[in-house]
Amino acid sequence: MHPTEDLIPILKKLRLSGVLESLDLRRRQAVDDSLSFDEFLYRLLYDEVERRDGKQMASRLRRANFEGSKTFDSFDFNFNPKIPKHKLIDLATCNFVNRHENVLLIGKTGVGKSHVAQALGHRACMGGHHVLYTSAHDMLTQLRASRADESFDRRMLRFVGPDLLIIDDLGLRPLRHDEPIDLYEIIRQRYEHGSTIITSNRAIDEWPPLFGDPLMASAAMDRLLHHCQVLELDGNSFRNPPRRSRQAAPPADNAA
Repeated sequence: MHPTEDLIPILKKLRLSGVLESLDLRRRQAVDDSLSFDEFLYRLLYDEVERRDGKQMASRLRRANFEGSKTFDSFDFNFNPKIPKHKLIDLATCNFVNRHENVLLIGKTGVGKSHVAQALGHRACMGGHHVLYTSAHDMLTQLRASRADESFDRRMLRFVGPDLLIIDDLGLRPLRHDEPIDLYEIIRQRYEHGSTIITSNRAIDEWPPLFGDPLMASAAMDRLLHHCQVLELDGNSFRNPPRRSRQAAPPADNAA
């Protein structure tokens, strides 16, 4: 039997079968470059570490449910010079996630709120954090539907559990039925346990009426704004730039 064939069941038992992907390459390199056994073993196992890290990163990005690939590398800060680039770059360190702080991105339609929110989420995934992106409408619709099949608690945990929850387009439409209560519960349960990014076309002082009840609104906003950074993104719409800027306009995926 070939020595490699003898290794296969052992590597599988140790959950190291990925080593086989680079074993032949590293073995030839060890012979050609006269590597020591320690150096050969180090390079072989380092390949496995990188493979696992890449696999875990791909899994985090898949579970995050982003709308395409939106990163800071693909965001054109020059299009809207008023956007606070230095503050966004500071947020991109994702220290706010470690501190369980919130980020509210406010601005009119098309200035890049969704792109920035997902770019921050991408950075958080790179840092090993569990991230979930959802529109406010989809999140609240899922919770409303879950009451019908008695899966509400499990569905609520999906939004409460992540290290970073990104809620896009809050306030785009009025909240109805149990939606204000559900939103309050997500804010309450995540308070000081996880970070939340919320994007909205509405100014902060327009948020309390969404809850329909002054006491619930006060409790929700108090928790949301305590340990929070509020950033207003101002400028032209990426989707419909001024005529003189159309030739230099970036791709549509920069839009919020």
